[in-house]
Amino acid sequence: MSYGIKLLMGLIGTALLCIFVGGLSHSISTGFAGFWGGFPFMVIAIIVCGMAIYDYWDECIRKRKD
Repeated sequence: MSYGIKLLMGLIGTALLCIFVGGLSHSISTGFAGFWGGFPFMVIAIIVCGMAIYDYWDECIRKRKD
């Protein structure tokens, strides 16, 4: 796969995932559950988005010595 396509598609996919999970977390925290009810999900969402961003960086951006 071309480097440019891999970079662009990885960025779009990671951004869509983080926007979706962030919106879901916001919806839970501002809805019936309230801030403290949605707090555990918010922490999980931040960790998952961080792992997705790290995987994008590791797979698409980081230069390897291979």
